[in-house]
Amino acid sequence: MSEPRGWKNLPLGALPYKLSLEYKTGDWRAERPVIDYTKCTRCLICWLFCPEPAIVWDGSNVMIDYDYCKGCGICAYECPVKAISMVPEYRGGSG
Repeated sequence: MSEPRGWKNLPLGALPYKLSLEYKTGDWRAERPVIDYTKCTRCLICWLFCPEPAIVWDGSNVMIDYDYCKGCGICAYECPVKAISMVPEYRGGSG
């Protein structure tokens, strides 16, 4: 029996969405996305492309749930009006 080749042969739902919600992953992020609401058109492109449940739509605004954001920057890259920018993560503390 041969191994499946190519992405078209992968089973649908190979990684369940629920797994992302079970683990908060924002602790190791190096950069975080910040939304400039004066530029945001609420097109939801960022929500569509976010690989995690980190972009939240409340019916009127887009927000970022930093508990689940990995800082990948896909939202900032895909934003058609460049309303999202990536800034260095700051955790405070001494050192």
